[in-house]
Amino acid sequence: MDYTFVPMLTEATPMNRRTFSATLVAGAAASFISARGLAAGSAPPVARNVVLVHGLFADGSCWSEVIARLQAAGLNATAVQNPLTTLPDAVASAQRVLARQDGPTVLVGHSFSGMIVTEAGVHPNVSALVYVAARAPDAGEDYTALAKKFPTPPASAGIVFDGDEGRLSEEAFLRDFAGDLPTPKAKVLYAVQQPFQKALLTGKTTQAAWHSKPSFYAVSSEDRTINPDLERFMAKRMGAKTIEVKASHLALISHPEEITNLILEAAGQRK
Repeated sequence: MDYTFVPMLTEATPMNRRTFSATLVAGAAASFISARGLAAGSAPPVARNVVLVHGLFADGSCWSEVIARLQAAGLNATAVQNPLTTLPDAVASAQRVLARQDGPTVLVGHSFSGMIVTEAGVHPNVSALVYVAARAPDAGEDYTALAKKFPTPPASAGIVFDGDEGRLSEEAFLRDFAGDLPTPKAKVLYAVQQPFQKALLTGKTTQAAWHSKPSFYAVSSEDRTINPDLERFMAKRMGAKTIEVKASHLALISHPEEITNLILEAAGQRK
């Protein structure tokens, strides 16, 4: 929420109209910077650590193509094995990995794990945030309600449950989740998808790190799992440095070079 500072005029603080107007403008500008985070406009500090978090229907190996490139660039990369049970559990798993880093660290999230990046990103080791076709809620925001303001993406209809355990059907996985990957590769990814618990979807973030950390966003323009216009909205709202990749939801696998370059920029390794 944006708050505009309006100074109170009292007998003890006389102020002419010109001074009042200048103060009002300055206050509004300061409020804008605070609300959007000094994040986007400020250059991130140089980081040599990257922590990557996966979302639903996946595991940490989904970052393999990106990790190889980060390591070739001399960065220390760690993939979190997100338990996909509850949001607090998932955040705690990321925080444990962040605590092991020895300096400034870029925190990267794909898909659902944007929730984790948003919450855990306030950790003091985190120097910048990268969202890859990811959720980016504000503190306390109902993401489901936000998503309903945009057309429902096709993949949503492909989620199937066994009791409280959910996964994506093979048809939806191949068509709507990994649509730009070769079918044999997509089938392997389908076979290793990690199921999630319904309770995970009810969690809400209590803070939004993107208000105070440099933020970067990769929009997947062909995404059928999160509406691309919702991705664009969230990226613009946070004031993130944004790129668009002509990719399915799995841009981190189909376009690892572009995603790696964005992470390197967030790490202060290139402009």
